[in-house]
Amino acid sequence: MSIGIIGTGSYLPEWVVTNAELAQRVPGTTAEQIAGKTDIHARRFAAAAEATSDLAVVAAARALEQAGLSVDRIDYLIVSTSTGDHPQPPTSCLVQDRIGAYGAGCFDVNAVCAGFVHGLVLAQSLVAARPGAHALVVAADLYSRILDFDDRRTAVLFGDGAGAAVVGGVADDRGLAEFDLASRGDRHDVIWVDAGGSRRPASVKTLADGGHFFRMKGRDVTDIVLHEVPPFVDKLLARAGVTAADVDHVVPHQANGKLLGQLVERCGLTGASTHRTVEKYGNVGSASVPVTLDEANRAGLLADGDLVLLLGFGGGMSMGASLLRWAAPAGK
Repeated sequence: MSIGIIGTGSYLPEWVVTNAELAQRVPGTTAEQIAGKTDIHARRFAAAAEATSDLAVVAAARALEQAGLSVDRIDYLIVSTSTGDHPQPPTSCLVQDRIGAYGAGCFDVNAVCAGFVHGLVLAQSLVAARPGAHALVVAADLYSRILDFDDRRTAVLFGDGAGAAVVGGVADDRGLAEFDLASRGDRHDVIWVDAGGSRRPASVKTLADGGHFFRMKGRDVTDIVLHEVPPFVDKLLARAGVTAADVDHVVPHQANGKLLGQLVERCGLTGASTHRTVEKYGNVGSASVPVTLDEANRAGLLADGDLVLLLGFGGGMSMGASLLRWAAPAGK
C-alpha cells in the first residue's frame, strides 16, 4: 500500500495587517522597507479570543471534508506547533475534543517551522504500520502572541495561521516517495524564546526583561539555510532516484520572500513551480507549508502524478523534506 495526502485544509484569521499598519506599531520601519526586504505585503493576526487550537480546528475540518472522511475514521491526530494554547495539555488533545476525534491517538510535535514535514513523516510511518488507518496532521502557530513589536528584525516577518493534511492509502504509483529529517542542534542559539520553560521559569523578572518574546539572529539563519538546505535536498533527490529537473512543484517554508528566491536557485529547482504565500500571509511558522500546499491544491495547480517537494526548516536548526507523487484528492 502506498501512503499519501488525501485531503488538505487551511485557515487564516480574518484580521489583515498591512505593512502600513504594522509600520505604525514597529519603530524605525516603513511599509516600503518591509516589502523591499522581505516581499511581505500583509499578514493575518488572530482575534483576541482566538488561540492556536481554534485555528487548527477549522483547518482540520476542511481537510477532513476534502478527504471525504468522517472524524471517527481518524486513528492518529498530530499537531505541529511551537505556540500551543498551554504548556500542557497537548494542543492536539484540545483539537481532538473540539472535532470529536475520540478514537484517535493524539500528540504534539515541536520542530518549529519544520514541524509539519516532521509530522507528515510520523503519520506515514504510523499508517504504514497499520494498513487502513488514517492520520490527521495539523500545523498551527500564533506568532503574533510572542512578537516584540519593538524589534523590527522579527516583528515584520510573522503572522498567524493553520494548515492540515489527511494521510491515508493512495494508488500504488502515488504518495510519499522519500523523506529526510535533519537537525543542527549546535546552532540552536539562532532562533529562540528564552523564558517560560524549566531553564527560566516565568517570573516578574522574565516578564520585565522580555524573556517570553521570540528572538532570531536573521543573518545567521539565512547563512545556515543557504549552506545546509541545498545539500540536504540533493541527498534526498539522489535517494529517490530523481534529479531537480524532475521536480514539478516546490512548497517551501515561507520564511522570507527574498530568502526563498535564493534558496530555490541554490537547490537547482528553478525549473519547478515554486508556490508562495509569503506575500499575503508572511511567515506563519509550521503552518506555512500546509497553508501553501492547500492553496495550490485547491487552485488546481497540482496535477495528479506531479512530483511535489515539501521543504521545511526552522528553529533547532531543524530541516524536513518530503517528496511525493501527488494523488489528486477525490473531494477536490
